Formats: sequence, structure tokens, C-alpha cells
Amino acid sequence: MPIGSKVLIMGILNVTPDSFSEDGHCLNIETAIERAQQMIAEGVDLIDIGGESTRPGASYVDEDVEIKRISPILTVLRKLTNIPLSIDTRKAAVARRALDLGADIINDVSALQDDLRMAQLIQESGAGVVLMHRQGHSVNMQHAPQYKDVVGEVKDFLSERVSMARSMGIPADHILVDPGIGFGKTLNHNLEILRNIGELLPLGQPILIGVSRKAFIGTLTGKPVGEREFGNAVAVAAAVWQGAHIVRVHEVGAMHDAILVAQALQNSCDK
Repeated sequence: MPIGSKVLIMGILNVTPDSFSEDGHCLNIETAIERAQQMIAEGVDLIDIGGESTRPGASYVDEDVEIKRISPILTVLRKLTNIPLSIDTRKAAVARRALDLGADIINDVSALQDDLRMAQLIQESGAGVVLMHRQGHSVNMQHAPQYKDVVGEVKDFLSERVSMARSMGIPADHILVDPGIGFGKTLNHNLEILRNIGELLPLGQPILIGVSRKAFIGTLTGKPVGEREFGNAVAVAAAVWQGAHIVRVHEVGAMHDAILVAQALQNSCDK
């Protein structure tokens, strides 16, 4: 996935009963398809499907359960659209099933660390991969996370994981990086990363940013999960301004407008 001038929108499609963002479709295939079709109509560039919540405090989901959740929606979506489909998983068995059903990208919150079979699978399949930074695991990652230099440490981690992926034969243009906002970070850590996304550009990989409906926006605005759209838009615009290439969002239409304005302002500064 080469870096281009257009910022891409990755739409979130959770098929879990316990999503933090209150958008889990509880395995209802009809509702999930309707939501996907709405995102496509609003101009989504990629759809990221998740069968296991990775929110703070989330419990482990057995791979058979996860496969059962994601398979029906992948089967139908692959017939409905040619846009790239991503599977949000850290398990190689789930990733393999998703790829067999037509997924194009593996979005691994563990950056290929939780399942050592994942790197070889991605290399053999030719799939794209998102390598994300996190501190700790879902059950404990928000228990007093600490850094001496959050931006530097995240950058060093992602650099190491990119090098590892490339050493396993995964082409550089198949790798995206995600600093993992909200994954083992305090409010100040998240803001520091968002303010310094440009520091990750020397990695030479497309940068994916996921801020949608996250807790730090709720902390700043006092809004519950379902009422954070305006806060999301500001965070997305800031991410684009700082150099993000892909934004992972729930509200595709509204965030599309935020991206257009942010890019117009950015382009005007370059003239």
C-alpha cells in the first residue's frame, strides 16, 4: 500500500457484542451489511471488520468464536464490493480464514507478537498488514501506563516491528503502522502522539490513526461514546494535518468532510 496524496478512510465494522464504541452488531448479519452499505455509500475506502473487542478490560475470545463471527459478513461483503477489506485480529487462524474469504489486510493490534504464525501467513498470502503499538494487553493496558518519551518509544517500537516484518519477507509496501492511540496510553500520551504524528513519517510507511469515539475524547468533552462525533472530527482533522495517511472511523460521512477541510488548509499552506 504505497503512500499517496489522498487520505483514506477505514470504516469500522464491529461484529462483537461488547464493543467499547457501542456499535457492536451482536452478530446480526443483516444489520452489519446495512451498516457496511451505508459506509460504502458515504465513500469509505476500506472496511475493517472485528470479531474480538480489544478495548481496555476486554476478555480473550476463542479463535473458533471469532471465526464464526467474522465469516458471514466477510462472505457477503466480498460479493458486494471490491473495496479492500481488513480483518482486525491477532490470531493467525482467524486471519487465515479471513484471507480465504477475501480479506486483503490483517490489522494486528499486537504487531505480530501475539501469534508467531502471523508473519509467515501474511508473507505467504501477500496480504497487507497494520502493525500497531500497544503497552500491555487489553486486560491491563490502561493500568497506569508509563513512558519516558512516548513519541520516541512508539516510533522505536514501530521501527523494530517494520524491520522484523521485512526480515520475514513481507514487502515494505504491504506494511502500515499505527501508534495505537488509547492502547496503553494516558490522555496526555494520546495528545502528545496526536500532536507529533509527523515524527513517524521517517519510518516510510503509511500511518493509520484510530481516534474514533475513544476514551480520551470523552474525557476532554464529557460526552458519552455515542455523542463524540464533533470531538472525533477535530481529532481526525488534527491527525490529517500532522501527516496521517489513513484514519479509522465510525462516522464515515462526517469524517470525510473533516478530512477535506484539513487537507484544503494543509494544501493552502504549501503554496
